[in-house]
Amino acid sequence: MSLADQAPVTLPTVDIEEQQRARREKINRIAKWTLPSLVLVLSVLGWHLYVTLAEVPHYILPGPVLVAQKMAEDRALLWPAMLITARLTLLALAMAVVGGVVLAVAFTQSKWAEMSFFPYAVILQVTPVIAIAPLLQIYVESAFVAALLCAWIVAFFPILSNTTIGLKSADHNLSDLFTIYGATRWQRLRYLAAPSALPFFLGGLKIAGGLALIGAVVAEFVIGRAGTGLGLASTLLEASYRFNFGRLYAALILISLMGVVIFAVMSLISHLALRKWHESAIKRER
Repeated sequence: MSLADQAPVTLPTVDIEEQQRARREKINRIAKWTLPSLVLVLSVLGWHLYVTLAEVPHYILPGPVLVAQKMAEDRALLWPAMLITARLTLLALAMAVVGGVVLAVAFTQSKWAEMSFFPYAVILQVTPVIAIAPLLQIYVESAFVAALLCAWIVAFFPILSNTTIGLKSADHNLSDLFTIYGATRWQRLRYLAAPSALPFFLGGLKIAGGLALIGAVVAEFVIGRAGTGLGLASTLLEASYRFNFGRLYAALILISLMGVVIFAVMSLISHLALRKWHESAIKRER
């Protein structure tokens, strides 16, 4: 048999491409966790070396070892304070979700309600919470409730604004189809507007989670000056008055870790809710 009569050899290109794509995905998954961890380790190491080699006094910049020691020694003070801040943040976020969603539905169902109340929601958003906190401290007896209202004010508007936009973003062709079939308002809201608004609501939830923590910390700074002993921010403020910078940095790190955890949980909720049907979460082959 001559070479011309032999069948051409075909390479399994599909299998090779699939293996390459799987390899790239594996590398990306590993890099997603290793690169931030590496940056963190190098940052802490650089911090430690700078403080040690330059002999920086602990009352100017404490080293990571001192901060870790203070976090362990003061755990009886820091952990209860962290629980107070966490409870304040989560309650404010829950109130923002309920109030924002209910008002967003009301705004989309009634134009009069939107024209009447939306400007006041904007006023609450643009007014600095640090200016509102002293007034709430005067008129509200409980310091915790006053701080809760401050955190709610900060977290409320992203939920309201994003959900309102999402409820109004339903496809007009589908809306016409619902009209043809004589759908009720409840059916439109449940089967058309709500699925359309879900990605917008989840985007607002990510923003509101961080803002709720910021609002709680700011409220604790203002209200905690009266000696109420609220949360991590009040602990941080007291540590600065006593020049206890190890405890100050420990409280600051715990606040940052809380923010990271809140964002991670909100991102996980968004991924689980959208991964099977929305374009922003579906993985595409590259």
